Amino acid sequence: MLIIPAIDLKDGKCVRLKQGRMEDDTVFGDDPTAMAVKWVNQGARRLHLVDLNGAFDGVPVHKSVVADIAKACPNLPIQLGGGVRSLRTIEEYLSVGLSYIIIGTKAVEEPKFVEEACREFGGHIMVGIDAKEGFVATHGWANVTDVKATKLAKRFADAGVSSIVYTDIAKDGMMQGVNLTQTVELAKSCGLPVIASGGVSHLDDVKALKPYSEYLLGAITGRAIYEGTLDLAAAQAFLDL
Repeated sequence: MLIIPAIDLKDGKCVRLKQGRMEDDTVFGDDPTAMAVKWVNQGARRLHLVDLNGAFDGVPVHKSVVADIAKACPNLPIQLGGGVRSLRTIEEYLSVGLSYIIIGTKAVEEPKFVEEACREFGGHIMVGIDAKEGFVATHGWANVTDVKATKLAKRFADAGVSSIVYTDIAKDGMMQGVNLTQTVELAKSCGLPVIASGGVSHLDDVKALKPYSEYLLGAITGRAIYEGTLDLAAAQAFLDL
C-alpha cells in the first residue's frame, strides 16, 4: 500500500482546500514542481495531482505546471484529475509523462466516456468518485447528485479502469481520519483497487488502513504532510513492514 502525496493546483500555486471549498484554501507553496521533488526525496512512490481550477472550469488550466512536474520526476507514476473532459486532454497529459488520468465529473455524466477512454488508453485510466454522505458530487464538488457512490463504482467494474480514487468530502482537509467503512464498502462492491482520499492526518490513520490492504492500493494525504502531523517517510515505512 502506498502513501501518496497530493499536490492541489490553484492559480499556479500548491494549496489545500477544506471540504472542496475553493474559497477556503491554504497556500503551501508557490512552486508546485519544487514541492513534488520534495515529496519524492522523502520517499513518495506516486504523486496525486489535482487541477482545482480545471475541475471547476471544466478545462485544464495547469498544463504547463503539470508538464514541469512530470519532467522533474521522471519514471515516477503520477496521476492527475480535474478538468478531464475529452480524449484529447487525456492524450496530452499522457504525452508529457503522466501515468494515470482520473476521470471524475465526466464519469458521472457520461459513463460511456470512461469505457471509450479505457479502450483508447488501456491501463492509464482511473475513476475519481467524490462523495458526500454516500452520494456522488461533481464539478469540483459543487454539485451533489442522487447517484450512490457504490452504484457508480460497480458501473465501472468491468470497464478496464485501473483503480478508483474515493474521496469522502466531509473528511477532506479536516484532519479527522478516513471514512474506512464507506471506503472499504465501495472497494468490496466493485472489486477494483481503491485509493482512499480525505482525512489521512496521523500515523494512527495509516495504521487503521493497513488491515484492509487487500482492497486498498494506497491512501492520498495532503494537509497532514504539509502541516507536519504525518511524516511521509515514516508512514510509508510502516506500510512496508
